Amino acid sequence: MANLNTRARQTNTYDAIVVGSGITGGWAAKELTEKGLKTLILERGPMVRHLEDYPTATMNPWETKYPGGKLPAAEMKAHYPVQARTGYALTEYSRHFFVRDDEHPYTETQRFDWIRGYHVGGRSLLWARQTYRHSPMDFEANAREGVGVDWPIRYHDLAPWYDHVERFIGVSGQSEGLAQLPDGHFQPPMEMNCVEKDLKVRVEAKIPDRRITIGRVAHLTAPTEEQLAQGRGKCQNRNLCIRGCPFGAYFSSNSSTLPAAERTGNLTLRSGSIVTSLILDEKKGKATGVRVLDEASGQEVEFYADVVFLCASALNTAWIMLNSTSTRFPNGFGNDSDQVGRNIMDHHLGVGAQAEAPGYEDKYYSGRRPNGIYVPRFRNLGDRASARSDYLRGFGYQGGAGRPSWERGLNAAGFGADRKAALSQPGPWMVRLGGFGEILPYADNRMTLNRALKDKHGLPTLTFDVSLRENEIAMRKDMRLAAMEMLDAAGFKNVVGADQGYGPGLGIHEMGTARMGRDPKTSVLNAQNQVHACKNVYVTDGAAMTSASCVNPSLTYMALTARAVDHAVSSRRKGEL
Repeated sequence: MANLNTRARQTNTYDAIVVGSGITGGWAAKELTEKGLKTLILERGPMVRHLEDYPTATMNPWETKYPGGKLPAAEMKAHYPVQARTGYALTEYSRHFFVRDDEHPYTETQRFDWIRGYHVGGRSLLWARQTYRHSPMDFEANAREGVGVDWPIRYHDLAPWYDHVERFIGVSGQSEGLAQLPDGHFQPPMEMNCVEKDLKVRVEAKIPDRRITIGRVAHLTAPTEEQLAQGRGKCQNRNLCIRGCPFGAYFSSNSSTLPAAERTGNLTLRSGSIVTSLILDEKKGKATGVRVLDEASGQEVEFYADVVFLCASALNTAWIMLNSTSTRFPNGFGNDSDQVGRNIMDHHLGVGAQAEAPGYEDKYYSGRRPNGIYVPRFRNLGDRASARSDYLRGFGYQGGAGRPSWERGLNAAGFGADRKAALSQPGPWMVRLGGFGEILPYADNRMTLNRALKDKHGLPTLTFDVSLRENEIAMRKDMRLAAMEMLDAAGFKNVVGADQGYGPGLGIHEMGTARMGRDPKTSVLNAQNQVHACKNVYVTDGAAMTSASCVNPSLTYMALTARAVDHAVSSRRKGEL
């Protein structure tokens, strides 16, 4: 029996284990395998192969069972009650990439919208692909304002890793020379349409502190030889990205990092493998591996490695840590500071303005650009002109101009020739600006384990108690008014500002549950993304974030991951792990 156990352990031992195969897990696997480490990726969901497993990628509108692919209200209420209330993009085209809420329940002390996809590639198949660097002021703000804890790194520490990631994934964008929105390595920008171009000219002329640019997106517009060699191609402007891109034009783990890792011969990917806890050697003070619930067999399996990367997403990584109790860590793995599960951040949205843009009725646009315009942050930039006394930090806007298509009539009354004639022409030009605001880290915005409510696997679930505070509420008022101000300045008509409300989580940028910091008493991770109390465990997904900025965070996750892998491989070779 001892020999059998030894052989089993040898079979299940790798140089490195990566938990999760999404944006950060794919990057960890790529970097680890390319540096020579035999690496195991454990993904809780099923396999999704690039090209092969995008079943709706080329589905036509008339092939859906329901108009527009919109699922019946009864089905949404029964299986997707959380997502039903969000208005998010779960349809016939995409439901195979989203979890069923009835199978993966959670509890809300206050409303929290948790939108998840459990499969190989994770939300790298579902993200909006907006790709921005955090700025120097973002890494300095906590210390300057006495909020939360100080980041243990600064912009210059991450800048070369931003370079590294951008060159590999391919980012389309326009350099603007703004301190609050650092430029990077860009492929040619996508083109604004005629209304957006006029919006830019008019607003920048009347309100010089506002810059309007095209969004920076992880879409290939001029693929490099390296990207073409990966089998990736130029964006076709279909705007069907949520179905999976058969062209590999937008960055995903499935089309990019996982194939790169596989080409090394050093990768093993195991799907249907739910990591339930870390294994701790209390004598050595290090993790020796992870415990896995095998979905197919229902059996527990253990895997071993010198280094473990937790990349399961901010909430699931924190779940694993909280569920990993031991004599050394009675409150959860690495949780000496009691910060695991706390400081949940997101980006608050659902507030802004829209208007009609008359005078362009003879104009349209080509294709369905999978991108919009972006207005970088213009509040609290460190000068008197941009300072606000009613709130800290700031926000940006995402939006654009367009004309509604025939689909606007799907739920409208009427039939016959008149309706057909009306829908054969596009609707009026409309312009929309939607704010993305920073949420500050609050220790009592948190998640806890709920062992009374189990998921379909019999595992504990989560309880969320997260809310906006006075700072965000004051910011939202400004987000609405400033959007209206810009549309008015552009001379558009029937300008309407609105705050549709927001449930934390709906930004789908969960962050902060195992934050980086300088002091082990107030943080979970050090400057290298290592758990303070267990240096061979690295956390590089959204859990690691110390503050949120107001820009989409995925590029920062990827850069942190590449940087942490470089440190882990170097430290392992030196025998420090």
